[in-house]
Amino acid sequence: QVQLVESGGGLVQAGGSLRLSCAASGRTSSTYAMGWFRQVPGKERDVVAAISWNGFQTYYADSVKGRFSISRDNAKNTVYLQMNSLKPEDTAVYYCAARWRDLKTTDQSYDYWGQGTQVTVSS
Repeated sequence: QVQLVESGGGLVQAGGSLRLSCAASGRTSSTYAMGWFRQVPGKERDVVAAISWNGFQTYYADSVKGRFSISRDNAKNTVYLQMNSLKPEDTAVYYCAARWRDLKTTDQSYDYWGQGTQVTVSS
């Protein structure tokens, strides 16, 4: 079992930056691939970025490439999402998720989820 707690969301103006954190606890959380997803009301939950258990592989949605960066610190059991040049369309609830070992990009592939953190980007 892995528990995930996100933090770092908030309100920011367009062009600004935020860093989301996801603290993991539980059984061998450092061997889990991690993903960040986001969801707006009435729409499906979409992948934003993902990182393999060892950090060697990363994935980014086209909409965030060049603006967002995912990283992890296994010593702290924490995954980060640095979000720069934020746009109003980045407004969503952001979720952290974990799955065993291999990086995947669909939400159905992930077994553990955090409670979500709201990110609001004003124009």
